[in-house]
Amino acid sequence: MRRVLVFGGLLVLVVLGPIFVNGLNPSMNDDVLGLIVFKADVQDPHGKLASWNEEADTPCNWDGVKCNPRSNRVSELVLDGFSLSGKLGRGLLQLKFLHRLSLADNNLTGSLSLSLGQLTDLRTIDLSQNSFSGPILSDFFQKCGSLRSMSLANNKFSGEIPGSLSSCSMLASLNISSNQFSGQLPLGIWSLHGLRSLDLSDNLLEGEIPKGIEGLGNLRAINLSKNKFVGEIPDGIGGCMLLKSIDLSENSLSGGLPGSMQKLSSCTDLSLRSNAFTGNIPDWIGELRSLEVLDLSENNFSGELPTSIGKLLSLKILNISTNTFSGILPEPMSGCENLLVLDISRNSLSGKIPSWIFRLGLQQLIFSENRLNGSMDNAFAASLGNSRQKLVILDISHNALSGEIPSAIGDFSSLQILNLSRNSIGGGIPLNFGQLKSLDILDLSQNQLNGIIPLEIGGATSLEELILEKNFLAGNIPISIGNCSMLTSLSLSQNDLIGPVPAAIAKLAYLQYVDLSFNKLTGTLPKQLGNLGHLLSFNISHNQLQGELPAGAFFNTISPSSVSGNPALCGSPVNRTCPTVLPKPIVLNPNSSDSTPGSIPTNFGHEKKILSISALIAIGAAVVIVIGVIAITVLNFRVRSSASRSAAALTFSGGDDFSQSPSTDANSGKLVMFSGDPDFSTGTHALLNKDCELGRGGFGAVYRTVLKDGRSVAIKKLTVSSLVKSQDDFEREVKKLGKARHSNLVALEGYYWTSSLQLLIYEFVSGGNLYKHLHEESGENYLSWNERFGIILGTAKSLAYLHQMNIIHYNLKSSNILIDGSGEPKIADYGLARLLPMLDRYVLSSKIQSALGYMAPEFACKTVKITEKCDVYGFGILVLEIVTGKRPVEYMEDDVVVLCDMVRGALEEGRVEECVDGRLQGKFPAEEAIPVMKLGLICTSQVPSNRPDMAEVVNILELIRCPSQGQDELGGVY
Repeated sequence: MRRVLVFGGLLVLVVLGPIFVNGLNPSMNDDVLGLIVFKADVQDPHGKLASWNEEADTPCNWDGVKCNPRSNRVSELVLDGFSLSGKLGRGLLQLKFLHRLSLADNNLTGSLSLSLGQLTDLRTIDLSQNSFSGPILSDFFQKCGSLRSMSLANNKFSGEIPGSLSSCSMLASLNISSNQFSGQLPLGIWSLHGLRSLDLSDNLLEGEIPKGIEGLGNLRAINLSKNKFVGEIPDGIGGCMLLKSIDLSENSLSGGLPGSMQKLSSCTDLSLRSNAFTGNIPDWIGELRSLEVLDLSENNFSGELPTSIGKLLSLKILNISTNTFSGILPEPMSGCENLLVLDISRNSLSGKIPSWIFRLGLQQLIFSENRLNGSMDNAFAASLGNSRQKLVILDISHNALSGEIPSAIGDFSSLQILNLSRNSIGGGIPLNFGQLKSLDILDLSQNQLNGIIPLEIGGATSLEELILEKNFLAGNIPISIGNCSMLTSLSLSQNDLIGPVPAAIAKLAYLQYVDLSFNKLTGTLPKQLGNLGHLLSFNISHNQLQGELPAGAFFNTISPSSVSGNPALCGSPVNRTCPTVLPKPIVLNPNSSDSTPGSIPTNFGHEKKILSISALIAIGAAVVIVIGVIAITVLNFRVRSSASRSAAALTFSGGDDFSQSPSTDANSGKLVMFSGDPDFSTGTHALLNKDCELGRGGFGAVYRTVLKDGRSVAIKKLTVSSLVKSQDDFEREVKKLGKARHSNLVALEGYYWTSSLQLLIYEFVSGGNLYKHLHEESGENYLSWNERFGIILGTAKSLAYLHQMNIIHYNLKSSNILIDGSGEPKIADYGLARLLPMLDRYVLSSKIQSALGYMAPEFACKTVKITEKCDVYGFGILVLEIVTGKRPVEYMEDDVVVLCDMVRGALEEGRVEECVDGRLQGKFPAEEAIPVMKLGLICTSQVPSNRPDMAEVVNILELIRCPSQGQDELGGVY
């Protein structure tokens, strides 16, 4: 009877609305009915609202619901991150005692047609991170006098901000950022005297910032960035004396800084970047003693920097780049002892580099594109030991510096980027540059450097870019450059280099861009260069190289302009055929009287017949006899082995490195094992028995069978026979995969070939795949944090190993990560796409469509090369899947949730810790989980070049295990 009453009341409430609620059975709880109606209007794909039962007497024990213990009425409804979709229904209006409503980070859509002003006790509304759209009606803010905090950020609201917002007189926090609001800012917003935080950033607001801002005497933070505001900063801003953070960046504001701003002594962050401000920086800037961040970049400020900047003792970041400042850096700035980042690039500053600059302990120092001159010696000589350990970025490029490079630079052990290009620096390259073990980019181009490239440069093993072009460097290219295994770009063009191109360059597996043009290099190009699989450009034009170009995918299609100016170079790109060199024949003269065997007579002439007709006939007969003997031998061998082959089509024979069956005919096929002497105990029966099937994937079905020695193996029966390469190419690729041996790889034990059937024999891994462990385990069987971290690290190590062998996985996903008995991950199905005749993206997409969500965006673009960075993208998605326990793509009824977008949004809002798998709550170290998720996001960059290499990923993961180093490093990277 009670169920009938509940559903009857629910039907009345849904159909006729809240006006009839008071007429329902008095025993009915309005809160229960209201929440059940709300639930009926949304979709709940993960069952997060499963505890909401219409038969309950009270909703106080429901997930996401909190009640006032005195009244037993709902006071809070917090459903953040529940993946709900649908509309915001009228059921909420029944929660008459609701204080807090938070539906952030869901997929709710539609407009805000409700008047939440009917909820007179409402204090907090958070509808951020949804897909609400359309304008906000004026009545939405009716009777909102009790509202303290409202966030509508990260939606798709449009239209003007309603003037009725001023009715929310008690509002302390307002965030409507990242929407599509347009029009002018309503004057009434300045009447919200209790406002402490105002964020209207990333909209389409325009016009001038209205006067009257001084009315917001309690304001602590204001963010109007990324809009279309014009005009000057209102002078009244000085009346907001409690302001700590001001962000007006990326607008079209003009004029100078109003003098009233000097009253803002509590301000810690002031960003006016990317506007059209003019004039000088006023002297009163030094009165803002609390400033930690001052960003005036990308404006039209001019004049000299005021000495009062030296009073900003708390300053950490000073960015005045891209203005027209002149003069020198004022000496009092040496008192800014907390300064970490100084960017004065793209101005007209002059003078020498200040002698005090390297004593500040800066992390980033960017002086590029100014008019600095003189030597660097004094500045580096005055640097202190501690400060040398902190500097990470030093860019003094595009100035007028002279003298030599100080050897003291080699003592800055933390340097990652050093750019001294486009100056007039002479002398040689210091030998101790090899001590810079952290250096990623070294650019000394367009200077007057001379001498040789020192052998010690090979000590900078982290180098990714080495740019020494347009100097006067001489001597050979040092072979030690082969130690810089991370190099992607090498430019030594327009120097005086001599000698050969060293074969050591072929060891640089990640090389993409090489420019050795306009030198005096000689000799032939090493054939090993053809193995460089990532090359995009290799310019050797205008040298003295000779011989044939290396064979390889890149060199087969190299641009003619990249090899021009080498007269002795041959091959199709230079349209010059390479001469065929054959050994000189030794001719025996039967008429010679010379007793010396093999001697060539001096009177030898072309009229002499070398061999008689009878000799030629005899030779021909001998050849026929030999062929006949071979043919008979082969036939006898086939007859002898026919019976055994027909009895057991798949019989393994032992061997050392590779062992194979003695025949390749169509009846028996060819079977090769890479090690051991394993014979099947079940033979092909396992391949026909559904009970032995382990699973199916894009490339085929996998079966389990047992060898005679009791060892289990997994056999993949390929279902792409019509696409597989020829036998020779197939065997070449499979043998390459068979040489891959790593503790985190599923070992390939052998293969079987016929034209219509191909089998791959793998080791058997007993623990199931990662997908099942993450998404199908229930109860207390979930993976712990340590187990997850071990899986991430082991997977990273095996991918780095594969990439070192020039093997791309192409199909990385959680179902291809197997877990062995000890919990260690083992990657399966690596490199199988190489078995196809070409890397056709349509074919690959159809074969690995189950990897949706893992596939890098360049996979859909035919003009972008598929590289190891595709695996890095898939690895990043896998990391997020392991940490969050969520699938890469979750399908709702009306929406799709993409995992990496969800985590990225949570990180930007400071809620990333909430993304960790709920089963791990309270059981994981945040100092590890958060950096790991950041690393996952870095790996999923849309731009392939922005993704790290897997070797770098392994290093970062190992650093994360050391909290004092790992998190800081990742924080800077992200």
